[in-house]
Amino acid sequence: MARQNYLFTSESVSEGHPDKVCDRISDAVVDAYLKEMPEARVAAETLATTNRIVIAGETRGPATITNEYIAHLARMAVKDIGYEQDGFHWEDCDIAVHLHAQSAHIAQGVDAGGNKDEGAGDQGIMFGYACRETEELMPAPILFSHKILKTLAEARKSGKEPVLGPDAKSQVTVRYENGKPVGVTSIVLSTQHLDPALTSPDVKAIVEPYILSSLPDGWVTDETVWHVNPTGAFVIGGPDGDAGLTGRKIIVDTYGGAAPHGGGAFSGKDPTKVDRSAAYAARYLAKNVVAADLADRCTIQLSYAIGVSDPLSVYVDFHGTGRCDEAKLETALRDVMGLSPRGIREHLQLNNPIYERTAAYGHFGRQPDADGGFSWEKTDLVDELRSLAG
Repeated sequence: MARQNYLFTSESVSEGHPDKVCDRISDAVVDAYLKEMPEARVAAETLATTNRIVIAGETRGPATITNEYIAHLARMAVKDIGYEQDGFHWEDCDIAVHLHAQSAHIAQGVDAGGNKDEGAGDQGIMFGYACRETEELMPAPILFSHKILKTLAEARKSGKEPVLGPDAKSQVTVRYENGKPVGVTSIVLSTQHLDPALTSPDVKAIVEPYILSSLPDGWVTDETVWHVNPTGAFVIGGPDGDAGLTGRKIIVDTYGGAAPHGGGAFSGKDPTKVDRSAAYAARYLAKNVVAADLADRCTIQLSYAIGVSDPLSVYVDFHGTGRCDEAKLETALRDVMGLSPRGIREHLQLNNPIYERTAAYGHFGRQPDADGGFSWEKTDLVDELRSLAG
């Protein structure tokens, strides 16, 4: 029997966090290539430090995507995030681009040819998860950690709170009773501020209304413990304060530690890389299973071998909350959606330039966009899954 009464904590980081700056730039590169050539191949990694950005990796796509254009995209991403400080400024930071052609040996395993379908871009395991804790079918701690930072970013960018800087972290500890989230026992927020004279209480006075508006009514009480900028001044932020790298926030990007993770990062990868596309597919399937009322919690694992089309395994775990047979559903999932790399890309329309927007505030629990963004958050398989699992 799973524990019913406990505390669980998840953290999020803002779009101005050094690692998220790098994720944003890497995904801007992916979008640029897919916009020009939907079948382009991209594996772009970014490093950011004091007034320097380095972009490296492998691509296969149109020659119109030049190094100068990639540098311009990086500069515009940093500008949109809001960095205009001495140690990291969008206008004058040094940008070096070291993208080269994709390995022919990798390409021969991934590309379709003859009787061979397109293979997975790498080996690995991917997990998807959904639960009934929130309307978005996401774990509450990570969903509200994201919401706090997104709300503060909107206030900063709108001009309502110009004293806030782009770099921030949040952490929310949720109290569970009878297996359901009912309140918040602690809130941690560290946010960059542009006025060196501000104290921690000053910053708390600014951010508290936004944090309260981001959480369900009644979840914050007089017993909730607050830690706002607990180390004091936080003026030097972003890559000037700490170097950033693509792909270092994989738990922030997914379920905040409430579900397993296969270890592969998302940002900077085109959708032939199953680290990204199969993780999206697993979330899509898990969310539809819960939305179909087949379980209150669902974890799905997919596994792949490089160059091989079909998944090696499909695993379903209802955590004791299921209302159908897990083994039967494992078979049914292959019927409702092609789980080859091409099948996933076509079903979820992943060859569109939709990735830069995913780089901050989580890849899951978002609203599907009209142009195909966050298509893996749709719940359009509910009726079919109910029929096959019945």
